[in-house]
Amino acid sequence: MTRDTGLMLLHAPHLSAPHAFTTRRGGVSVGPYAGLNLDDREDDPAAVAENRAQLTGALGFTPAQVARLTQVHGTDVVTVTGGGHWTGDALVTAQAGVLLAIGTADCYPLLLEDPQAGVLGAAHAGWKGTLGRIGARTVAAMTALGARPERIRAAVGPGICAAAYPVGQGVADAFAGAGLGAFVQPGADGPHLDLAGANRAALLDAGVPGAQVWVSGRCSTEGDFYSFRRDAGVTGRMWAVIGRAGSAA
Repeated sequence: MTRDTGLMLLHAPHLSAPHAFTTRRGGVSVGPYAGLNLDDREDDPAAVAENRAQLTGALGFTPAQVARLTQVHGTDVVTVTGGGHWTGDALVTAQAGVLLAIGTADCYPLLLEDPQAGVLGAAHAGWKGTLGRIGARTVAAMTALGARPERIRAAVGPGICAAAYPVGQGVADAFAGAGLGAFVQPGADGPHLDLAGANRAALLDAGVPGAQVWVSGRCSTEGDFYSFRRDAGVTGRMWAVIGRAGSAA
């Protein structure tokens, strides 16, 4: 396959580690997955392998250095020391040479670093993970590796915005009951959820200073992104990735 140079990667201005929030720009996938699809469950595996090589190469890593998850909309955080594949919804590492990866297509990706301790985190926050404060759990797991909450810098990447995210009353009630009722918004079609705001609040509650939490403000239903809801479930996946240069143990 011919390598494409048209990647459009989003970066948080305050993160020092190599990282990116991908868009669908670039890549070699076609059809409903057209662009930089990074999920191989339905797309052509060869195209996805090329897409992953493009992304990792752009950041100075290889596909073998990627640590990724089968995400289950839970709150389990996995500590890793090298590339591989686990089940859970967040990853943390203190090891150089590992590129943590979270896949999304409406849910929110969170990237975190304590640059002084060299500890990194990445989390997948749909409504269930947000309700379970996956961001705070990731901060706690990073702290166990030597990070300190007041030093952590966090980035909330693109995800489905409140205006495009109506939910059932039961979900809205669960958020209110968990102290996140401020992020339930009224709408003509029922309650809507502000997941970006709720994840930012959970990070603040975990001790991350507000000035160190960046929110992209981009909605995954925009044309630059894959969106499960917009595309009725037939779509690709973006990755949010973060790592430190070097060799894994």
